[in-house]
Amino acid sequence: MTPFRSRRVTDPASEPEDPYLEIGRKLFAGPCDFVKSCAKLEQLPDMDRAEIAFAGRSNVGKSTLVNALTGRKTLAKTSNTPGRTQMLNYFALGTPAYLVDMPGYGYAQAPVEQVKAWTRLVQAYLRGRATLARVFVLIDGRHGIKEVDKDALDLLDAAATSYQIVLTKIDHLTGAARADRLAGTLDALKRRPAAYPEVLATSSRDGIGIAETRAAIARVIAERPMG
Repeated sequence: MTPFRSRRVTDPASEPEDPYLEIGRKLFAGPCDFVKSCAKLEQLPDMDRAEIAFAGRSNVGKSTLVNALTGRKTLAKTSNTPGRTQMLNYFALGTPAYLVDMPGYGYAQAPVEQVKAWTRLVQAYLRGRATLARVFVLIDGRHGIKEVDKDALDLLDAAATSYQIVLTKIDHLTGAARADRLAGTLDALKRRPAAYPEVLATSSRDGIGIAETRAAIARVIAERPMG
């Protein structure tokens, strides 16, 4: 595990030029196409490439971030209704990787048994998908990590699945408030063994942190090629 002293916050205004910024730009400028929605493990695509998954509580902006990263307005379906994403939605990011939009946790307008089925699917996916390189966990930057988010992080830690925190809607915070949120989020990861030592701050509306998130994904893919 990386010593905590090396953990850091990614602030686009202060970071030195990252070569993966250009690599990520080119990667996401290429084709990214919807592949399939999966409600069962046996429906998942072949494990022939790295997989980058996006998790977060319902309505945190997962689909919106996927659209912002790929520069497409409707690649991933968005909705003001929490719980819209009900399956594992696969997108082919060219040939190097799949992007996986996971069901939102914490709330869903669906029967209890259906929510339990999604939960079982996600747990099995996290534990059994060898090609899953990293889960980007989206946290609402206005509120920080909530109890429901802690439960999700506990699940990821228990599954020994590498994950990285992405703060969304960070444009709602400025100055000291933004710095405090970033620092507080970083501090909350101190004793979490599967957490990647970096926090990304984004705004899909204003484009904040989108290039840095693309770079982070490109780096993961480069470090863990599949196929």
